[in-house]
Amino acid sequence: MNRIYLSVVIIAIVLVSCNIRTKDRLANDASKQYELFLRDTTTVQVIDSSYNFGKVTDGDKVEYNYRFKNTGTKPLVIINTTASCGCTIPQKPERPIAAGDTGVIKVVFDSKGRVGNAHKTITVVANARPVFPDLLLTGEVVGKQ
Repeated sequence: MNRIYLSVVIIAIVLVSCNIRTKDRLANDASKQYELFLRDTTTVQVIDSSYNFGKVTDGDKVEYNYRFKNTGTKPLVIINTTASCGCTIPQKPERPIAAGDTGVIKVVFDSKGRVGNAHKTITVVANARPVFPDLLLTGEVVGKQ
């Protein structure tokens, strides 16, 4: 009976150690990719960094395209875009933006159930140095009359 318990413990230790090695390898791979990412940085000029949509009625959707220009010498790659609230959905460009070209990040804000002042922040992760500045969406949502 003791041999069975000992065997189970040994098997568990082996499985756990294999998982740790896999995690270490994945972390090293991610670190190398990040280093490559930092070497291929470019600069960006944000044309539209904030948008005030004024007043909208509860339930309306607000759409806006934030424009930016790749002012560097390498392609600008938008890795990820996130918003400060689930009611705001940013859509990043799928393809890199070539040096000298202009791109857009489309944002859709759903005002349903958001009566009051709206202040949303869109964060952009890209290979831009200095970092891509946050985008702001503001306005007021009024109740239905």
